[in-house]
Amino acid sequence: MDKETNDQQRPKVILTGASGYIGHNLMQKLIEDYDVIALSRHGDSHEDEEHVEWRSCDFYSMDDALESLQGADYAFYLIHSMMPTAKLTQGDFEDMDAILADHFARAARKNGIKQIVYLSGIVPDDVPEEELSRHLRSRLEVQRILESSDVPVTTIRAGLIVGPQGSSFPILYKLVQRLPIMTLPTWTRTKTHAIALDDVLNSLKNSLGNEDVKGRAVDVGGPDIMSYKEMMQQMAEVLEVKRRFIDLPLLTVNLSRLWVSLITGSPKEMAYPLIESLIHPMVAHPDLKVEGISDGKVTFKQAARDSLEEEEKKKQDAERKQRESSRNEESKPTENEKKVEKSDVRSVQRVTLPEGKDARWAGEYYIQWLGKSIMRPFIRTETGEDGVSRIYIRFFSKPILELSYDASRSDNERAVYRITGGMFANAKDAHHGRLEFLMIPGSSDCVVAIHDYMPSMPWFLYKYTQAKLHLAVMYAFRKHLERKGSLGKSSTSNKAGGSVGTPASLEAKS
Repeated sequence: MDKETNDQQRPKVILTGASGYIGHNLMQKLIEDYDVIALSRHGDSHEDEEHVEWRSCDFYSMDDALESLQGADYAFYLIHSMMPTAKLTQGDFEDMDAILADHFARAARKNGIKQIVYLSGIVPDDVPEEELSRHLRSRLEVQRILESSDVPVTTIRAGLIVGPQGSSFPILYKLVQRLPIMTLPTWTRTKTHAIALDDVLNSLKNSLGNEDVKGRAVDVGGPDIMSYKEMMQQMAEVLEVKRRFIDLPLLTVNLSRLWVSLITGSPKEMAYPLIESLIHPMVAHPDLKVEGISDGKVTFKQAARDSLEEEEKKKQDAERKQRESSRNEESKPTENEKKVEKSDVRSVQRVTLPEGKDARWAGEYYIQWLGKSIMRPFIRTETGEDGVSRIYIRFFSKPILELSYDASRSDNERAVYRITGGMFANAKDAHHGRLEFLMIPGSSDCVVAIHDYMPSMPWFLYKYTQAKLHLAVMYAFRKHLERKGSLGKSSTSNKAGGSVGTPASLEAKS
């Protein structure tokens, strides 16, 4: 009876990225004291177990986010968008991260989540934000977006996490393993605060429900503060290999990221932003440390040994499973595998709106602008009484796209248009595609995104015609808004000075 009562009182925790590197390992610690709602893009492929309920969730979908966060007390945010999630992905990871964080933040607020624990990176306090790497700027923006939900956020900031199947540590390991002689650029002398995976997991778990860290950022690190060169030297000792290191300051970060990607085989989408961040010292700041959370116990060398042993064990387990599966009949593709193979498109771009404008205005203005832009002789748009906006190409009587405004999922901060038809959309799957305009909290930036779009034309033809044209159109739209914003500021300045007012024609177009 006591055990049943105890289980009923266990808090429920949302764990995003539950099938990923950090999430999978964190789950094993959480189930000791919590019931876990494990979220993954392909959660249906996992079996529920004691204290673990799996749910499929695509956080690019607001509907998925709202549904998946139901019934929980706390939530871990471990989402990152460096790798593509569609057959064709256009856009920067920073803008996609902003969308994911916004949807999560909105869903957390509406579902009454009591606390969000977010794993981020250590941010140097003496570097202006505009001079930070793209990766660290994005991490800060995600933190601000999560905090805009008014749900208390605890941001755990870590440097290099030493563990198997991660991102930064495997790159370090492969460099030392594969290169007997290494030329070291200036960034290899930058100090960083490495921390063992197990210590990070303890920091995350100990932050949950902890009133002392709600609403604040906490830096974490292990007992060793070293340069990347020193870590490479210790890595060579762990591998018991002799390596020669030659300082070469002339090697730039751009050359370094290309070189690292080629040598380690790491995808450039992941390697480039990480290498760019290595120019910054990432050492835990004393003022951001919290006892019981910040101080990792495992040394870098011990953590490296543990990681390599774990990696070897997983490799042997994988080989064993492969041998066992080879004895069975070849299985048919699962439903999730079929989804990965579909010819879908995600295209995300960021624009800056004129002062005082919002997402609802941006959506309406974009559709009007399409028919009045430099493509006016070839493109026209119209919005019918049914509220459906139709885009036409000259000489075609049928629209190439139909966009239906979804009032139930839209407000001033977010405007959603469902792609419900048109010659360029796959009629069978058109209802899944959507065009969204999303404001970045606390700024005039608006992310314009196409999600789950299925083109009707052959893929090769689409990729090198319509897809390229869309990027050109979005570039022109961004430049148009920049000019419009400059005109608006100029007009405001003139009014304040008591001279020329805003022309009536320009006011009408606003």
